[in-house]
Amino acid sequence: MKYQTYKPHTDLSAFIKCYWTLESPKEEKPQKQTIVPDGCMEMIFHYGDLYRQYIDKTKSIIQPRCFVFGQLSQSLEIEPMGTTGIFAVRFHPEGFIPFATIPIKTMENRAVPLTELFGEKGNEIAQKILTAPITNQRIILIETFLNEYLKNTNIINNIVKSVVETIITANGQLSIHEVSERQKINRRKLERSFASAIGLSPKQLSKTIRLQATLKLLLNKQFTSFTHLAYESEYYDQAHFIKDFKEFTGLTPKEFYGENLKLSALFYKD
Repeated sequence: MKYQTYKPHTDLSAFIKCYWTLESPKEEKPQKQTIVPDGCMEMIFHYGDLYRQYIDKTKSIIQPRCFVFGQLSQSLEIEPMGTTGIFAVRFHPEGFIPFATIPIKTMENRAVPLTELFGEKGNEIAQKILTAPITNQRIILIETFLNEYLKNTNIINNIVKSVVETIITANGQLSIHEVSERQKINRRKLERSFASAIGLSPKQLSKTIRLQATLKLLLNKQFTSFTHLAYESEYYDQAHFIKDFKEFTGLTPKEFYGENLKLSALFYKD
């Protein structure tokens, strides 16, 4: 697998975390890959073969060729159906707000086709991205497209942006009471703002960011035991750690560590 990331133009850096590409030849025996929540929505363009997405143990769907995946509140299992060729935009947790044409909460755990979000304009940018020969051209195309939407939208709610930064800086280890106290904002108002702007509650985002920090330790093998991993991530105890971990990945830390982690290792390692 060849995975590369690219920085956005400064005009879009407040909204976009990075662009990334993934290329891989067809596998004789395709393996399922587990994607865990990271608090970021992504716009995906499959210029290679499509991916199968598992709904449960027995049901699956074929992902659209071009789509935006809403916030994940649970793990996602996918499987390549041939040669992988993906160009993607990874937004900051609050970064998709200016481009959303439907309520973000309704996109949770969904691959929403670009045509559903942007109509014929979505189809036009999809075709341009898919036929572009190199990544740099794809970046120019998508930045031109997204900048057009910025002209007619409001700036990201400063309160939401500030709270997201506080949660990320603390690796998700602050309680929502502590966050609301630091930001001097009523907790209910904070939760309402988050639900509409990000599609997750502050508590869900905090858990997600905390899990990401833990995954980096796990994937970089920076722990001596799972008890040590729970301690390093400042969970109350190991039982709390296992409960939160399983909520987002569907597996215990030990089970997850033994899974096929090729994509996780690419996406979440430093």
